[in-house]
Amino acid sequence: MAVPSSLFSLSFPFDPQIQIQIQNLSFSLSLPSHFSLFTSTKPRFSAFKLSSSHSSSSPLTTGFLTDDDLRRLNSLESFLYRRDLPSGSLSVRLMRPHETRSTVLLLAHSFAESLLIPAAYVNLLAFLINQYLLQRLTLLPNTATLVAFYTQTPSPPTAAEDDGAPLAGTVEICFNRRGANASVPSPTPPRDSPYICNMAVQKSLRRRGIGWHLLKASEELISQMSSSKEVYLHCRMIDEAPFKMYTKADYKIVKTDSILVLLMLQRRKYLMCKELPLSSTTTESDLSEYDKQKTI
Repeated sequence: MAVPSSLFSLSFPFDPQIQIQIQNLSFSLSLPSHFSLFTSTKPRFSAFKLSSSHSSSSPLTTGFLTDDDLRRLNSLESFLYRRDLPSGSLSVRLMRPHETRSTVLLLAHSFAESLLIPAAYVNLLAFLINQYLLQRLTLLPNTATLVAFYTQTPSPPTAAEDDGAPLAGTVEICFNRRGANASVPSPTPPRDSPYICNMAVQKSLRRRGIGWHLLKASEELISQMSSSKEVYLHCRMIDEAPFKMYTKADYKIVKTDSILVLLMLQRRKYLMCKELPLSSTTTESDLSEYDKQKTI
């Protein structure tokens, strides 16, 4: 029987020994009772500057940007994917710094559920993911973390964009070699090609097509940001629902993990690939596919 998973594509570049410790639940790190996951890393932001918009809600990035980097960063900041679903509306955009905490918690709970990790270890997992996301923020615009917000119909008449809308899901995209993780799961995708990973949907908002639209939003953004149209992602062999979703989205298996990865207490995975069309326009079939994705 397949293990239910809300984490469609996992790729955190933890040291393999840390992964084994997590999966064995034999942690050597203990956090004090007053430890705060998110305030303890605040000094890191002093090394960065805000992007050209100088908004407190703008993503953080390093201070050395070429003209092309600035153009691509502006494209990321202005990216917005909106879709009306039968039960509400969904918007997907770039994660902002103040949304890191909620994104970390979503990924931590999804990761723990996927790997059958007890709830007592979620805080430690969140600490590791928080460090990872803060580091990824410095690699904009070569990588991006997208967040999805879901508003149920009918929505409050005074609600502004994303106000009061719960975080529905998240997904990460690496656009090129400069944004690629130093360590990715096997089978290894080409470092020069776009790579989709760390896609998760809130447990209370599943079976609404949100996973499908996170995937489509990622593809739309890749079409705008990358000259390479070959997109890669991983899917664990036991995750039937995500595999069906990727297959319906025209992703094909290009490599399969060796059975030897089981010796490292890891699940075997498929490396899947899709060649995006030249046009980034969403087709009618993409929109109508929602009804087939009620399990995602």
